[in-house]
Amino acid sequence: MALSYGITSVRDAGSGSTTINQMKDLYSSGDLKIRVYQMVSSDSASEYYNQPVEERTNLYNDRYNISSLKLMADGSLGARSAWMLEDYSDQPGHTGDPRMTDEEAYTLVKEAAEAGFQVNTHCIGDAANHQILNAYEKVINELGLKDHRFAIEHSQVVALEDIPRFAKLGVIPSMQFVHATSDKNMAEDRVGPERIKGAYAWRKMIDSGSIIPNGTDAPVELVNPYHGLYAAITRMDRDGEPAGGWYPDECLTKEEALRAYTIWGAYAQFEENDIGSIESGKHADFVIIDRDYMNCPDNELKDINAQMTVIAGEVVYTAPGFSLNK
Repeated sequence: MALSYGITSVRDAGSGSTTINQMKDLYSSGDLKIRVYQMVSSDSASEYYNQPVEERTNLYNDRYNISSLKLMADGSLGARSAWMLEDYSDQPGHTGDPRMTDEEAYTLVKEAAEAGFQVNTHCIGDAANHQILNAYEKVINELGLKDHRFAIEHSQVVALEDIPRFAKLGVIPSMQFVHATSDKNMAEDRVGPERIKGAYAWRKMIDSGSIIPNGTDAPVELVNPYHGLYAAITRMDRDGEPAGGWYPDECLTKEEALRAYTIWGAYAQFEENDIGSIESGKHADFVIIDRDYMNCPDNELKDINAQMTVIAGEVVYTAPGFSLNK
């Protein structure tokens, strides 16, 4: 399915050894073509920390990399399990559900960093984002880390004073543009008119010096990446609502949105020298689409279709009826 949308590389955001071994079997048999950057779930991480780097990276002709730990700091905004600094606006007395103490977060991050692993942590609420930024900062300073590329997955509701800390610390806000257009009908009810200013705050993040690697968060959302590009540029859902966009000051440009789906994603997994753009010396990963992304009307972005997908020079998907000779 991913190949049919022109996706050449994905991140598996947290699996244990059983799934990892299944992935290896699929690569060995030739049944799995797409590149996968593997985040290891915390309950399986220790068995990979002691493996030599060459046994867990650049596997199967650079298709599979096991270099990252996935942590969970809270739940979701819709279920009111995202961890907030103050009570939910629509549920007084409730601040959500933290998954770790400060000490547990610090210990897990430090163990991963000492093993040479990147850390990616799921944070939806502003309290979760604050806790993990603090844990990252402490470990970065203690170990003198220079190019850690620690990330926060979702970075969905962030206190305004914490937004500049991402760029200052080199922490990557890994956000999913379609979440804003999926959540827009309930998000402000949950957090109120002031906290919403730091929610889905893509423009504020970029203007403060961060990059935003984007994804779809499938299967929570549809795997279709063009929906994400459309959401990034319009802040509207696929029915065109609300007219003019939801908090349109946070919109991205077409070029920024494209970078978020390509070279910024590659950078977030230490692979910007190999994938993420079409350049001499990189893997020949690319997609042919059915219209001119940079020049087509914004409302057509969600309707883009992939015609051909190529990974390392191999055609791995061709749309029915499409031919390069036509």
